[in-house]
Amino acid sequence: MRKSDRVHNAVSVASEPRKGAMLVEVIVAMVILAVAVSSLAALMYSVSQSGLKATGNAYRNGVLMQEVNRLEALPYDSIPAVTSSASVTTAPYPHTRVITVAEPVAGVVKTVKVIITPANARYKPDTVSFTRTKARTSKVLCTSCQ
Repeated sequence: MRKSDRVHNAVSVASEPRKGAMLVEVIVAMVILAVAVSSLAALMYSVSQSGLKATGNAYRNGVLMQEVNRLEALPYDSIPAVTSSASVTTAPYPHTRVITVAEPVAGVVKTVKVIITPANARYKPDTVSFTRTKARTSKVLCTSCQ
């Protein structure tokens, strides 16, 4: 065999398409893509769960602050020393609210405790406590009155 024939035969063998090689390359690419997409799916699930939890916490904090502001705005004598409960079933934040008012020093000090328990077990309940004291005078602007 001449040298040019050997070179021609080597080139023709190398230039022939490899049967099945393209299919293997496509399968490998699909496996790599599946691994990447599944890891992104797990990340997206984690981010969405964190977002839902943050939303629930924001609603809970809003309800707590609303109750604290309402109870602090009421006159001291208008807050009875009782335990009351209310359930809210409407969206966006169904919950149960328990308000406990105790009067450890009669006519002078009241302790208020607000407990918010979400209807969705995914969210944690929260509690806030504060103390109300009776003003020394009923005339707010009078500094020398007793």
